[in-house]
Amino acid sequence: MSVKTFAAIDVGSYELTMKIFEFSGKETMREIDCVSRRLDLGSDTFAMGKISNEKMDELCRTLKDFSDIMKTYRVRDYKAYGTSAIRETENTTIVQDQIAQRTGILVETLGNAEQRFLDYKSVASRGENFRKIIEEKTAILDIGGGSIQLSLFDNDTLVSTQNLRLGVLRLQDYLNRFEVRSTQTEELITEMALARLDTYKKLYLRDREIRNLIVVDDYLSPWAVRKRETGEGKDFLETADFDRLFEVLHGKNPVLIARAMAIPEERVPLVFISAVLIKYIAELMGVQRIWLPGVTLCDGIAYEYAEKNKMLQGEHDFEEDIIACAVNISKRYMGNRKRSDVLESFTTIIFDSMRRVHGLGKRERLYLRLAVILHECGKYISMADIGETSFQIVMATEIIGLSAREREIVANVVRFNHSRFVYDGQSERGSLNREAFLVVAKLTAILRLANSLDRSHKQKLKGLKAALKENQLILTVDTQADITLEKGFFEANSDFFKEVFSVEPVLKQRKIF
Repeated sequence: MSVKTFAAIDVGSYELTMKIFEFSGKETMREIDCVSRRLDLGSDTFAMGKISNEKMDELCRTLKDFSDIMKTYRVRDYKAYGTSAIRETENTTIVQDQIAQRTGILVETLGNAEQRFLDYKSVASRGENFRKIIEEKTAILDIGGGSIQLSLFDNDTLVSTQNLRLGVLRLQDYLNRFEVRSTQTEELITEMALARLDTYKKLYLRDREIRNLIVVDDYLSPWAVRKRETGEGKDFLETADFDRLFEVLHGKNPVLIARAMAIPEERVPLVFISAVLIKYIAELMGVQRIWLPGVTLCDGIAYEYAEKNKMLQGEHDFEEDIIACAVNISKRYMGNRKRSDVLESFTTIIFDSMRRVHGLGKRERLYLRLAVILHECGKYISMADIGETSFQIVMATEIIGLSAREREIVANVVRFNHSRFVYDGQSERGSLNREAFLVVAKLTAILRLANSLDRSHKQKLKGLKAALKENQLILTVDTQADITLEKGFFEANSDFFKEVFSVEPVLKQRKIF
């Protein structure tokens, strides 16, 4: 039996954590060690925009220790990610290079949407409990050092996800600067959260009833897990149970709390801030049960690694969550779902039939689906400049599970579906490299051709079939309607398609009597 070891490293805002996992080939993921070192990088980043030299030295020493531990376990592969404390530095590239030169560990930076998606996968790694709970109206509250993420689920489907800058370390920094007394902490946190969460409630909750709240944090969750392991805690807390816990945190001396929770005393204020956020959001949503699964980003990193390497077969379709996120963005800007469904069918048929020509994979197919869903969202702002306004909306909106680069690819496909294609080197805007530029060109050519098949928005064409024969793509449609308009736009978009793929698209109409 083949056994593989993998290390997941989280360079967090308050703590560095490494977990070693073992994969046995039986679709099992087993944690065999966990090492954590407290290092408050977030306070430097959020206050000054840079990590001090002293903390940089400590960061590198700790990662070098992690590297030595990986060798003792004969770790064959690893992933190391930096979150908001690295992401929000002014000199991120320099920081990453310093770490690589001094430790040999490559620390990649996660965008917020990527980080929250991995946290979400970490919850999914808990299997049956996760599957059961999201079948009901459920929210995931992901509490980080710099911000929180609120994701709503209904009947196993992601309904919405939003990021709010109410992270524990960020709030602690405000409290320190304002010289807030301990008796004022809860009130001040509530006031800071109120303005943003009140707006969130109006936009996303409305009359929606949330039954369950899943909490992902590095503050209260570890203690909850230890309580469960000793048989003193429950898997799911009723809100009354959580209220009693909160009163204990609120009333006891920090020294006693630290002793009872087996945590350093300086961590107690952060635990309390996290508890205040959980309590306030639970009351705002009217939840009945709270689940603290005790997962961390490292669990999500390992889960994704195992998925990609086909060592685990997850039951939940995370790609559909990304699609659901795009659908909700489109809905917000009055998108036409019926037309999007038609275009998605056309584009995926063309994409699949051209596989041996375009050389793109499953991930690029996802970009195309997202571009279809969002291709006209800019109409909400301007009917005259749909391409540019759609581009701006996509670029300004986080799509959970996509990196900033991937979002830029989707945004450019959306833009060039409506406007003149800008070739590589003709524009300084954006950060797309040659590989990403080619992906944009290929997906734009496919979307333009598919879009021409429903130019009237009347869904005249049925039963589209595609066949690649030598240097021609034969598209056959069933219809007895007049498709003069569609043919005209099809011919107009054929030139760009042929330029990109060296394949001539041909439209054949089969009339039904």
